[in-house]
Amino acid sequence: MKVIHYSEIPPVAIDNETVKNVAGRVLIGKDDGATNFCMRRFEIGPGGFTPKHSHDWEHEVWVLGGRGEVFIEDQWHALKEGTAVFVPPNVEHQFRNVSGAPFAFLCLVPPQSPEI
Repeated sequence: MKVIHYSEIPPVAIDNETVKNVAGRVLIGKDDGATNFCMRRFEIGPGGFTPKHSHDWEHEVWVLGGRGEVFIEDQWHALKEGTAVFVPPNVEHQFRNVSGAPFAFLCLVPPQSPEI
């Protein structure tokens, strides 16, 4: 069992040529004994984005706050607090912040995917 506030988990900062101004935290993962999924919290700062990519697993995403966009099936879709997103396997996708404030979301993935 694990009960923890997300702020107690140190963020992993990601900032390179394909990812800009992103911090990720594994909220529940393999180290916690989770065998069916990994729950991650991402925060994208102003001007930030995740890589445009695809892979063999799906994503379930829940927007916690801020405003962003997701690129799926060759178009951008607006995201705000309370929006749910399903990204199927092998579909190119990318998330980006479109505001001057942090954009935060939960992302659930199956256990075979990288945790961060």
